[in-house]
Amino acid sequence: MGGVCVKFYIREKIFSIGDKFSIKDVSGNDVFNVDGKIFSLGNKLRIYDLHKNEIVYIEQKLLKLLPEYNIYLNGNYAAKVKKKFTFFSNRFDIDSNMGNFQIEGDFFAHDFSIVKNDRIVAEINKKWVAFGDTYEIDINEEENYAFILAMVIVIDQVLHDNKNKDNG
Repeated sequence: MGGVCVKFYIREKIFSIGDKFSIKDVSGNDVFNVDGKIFSLGNKLRIYDLHKNEIVYIEQKLLKLLPEYNIYLNGNYAAKVKKKFTFFSNRFDIDSNMGNFQIEGDFFAHDFSIVKNDRIVAEINKKWVAFGDTYEIDINEEENYAFILAMVIVIDQVLHDNKNKDNG
């Protein structure tokens, strides 16, 4: 991945921990706060900046055969992330007005990349840090950090749900 990158950290399997958590920078400082409501009727999450301004709203679409989430950025539709049906891998369709995105990599090892317009814009790796199993996310500084982080949260939620339901 070319260019300057900014590192963020999100704890893996965030919703087994609780419905509020923070996204941290490389120094362990909070950068964003996430408030999630996990219901049997779908998940709803909000990402706030440190001034309590809502930046991202994530909503699970109900009555879908495969997991599907809409992402709103500053109140406007930004993307739909939908799990594709595959037998041996995890694949996602992303329909976005923020660019042409794909997600590639080894989801079982939790190492994957987010590709925009055929260029890697974020790399996600599972690490163990002081606060547990965590995704280390390197995002190209030219990208919208909150939007990329929202996609990572959706992917973690889909993978975590699939493991719990054993239907992945």
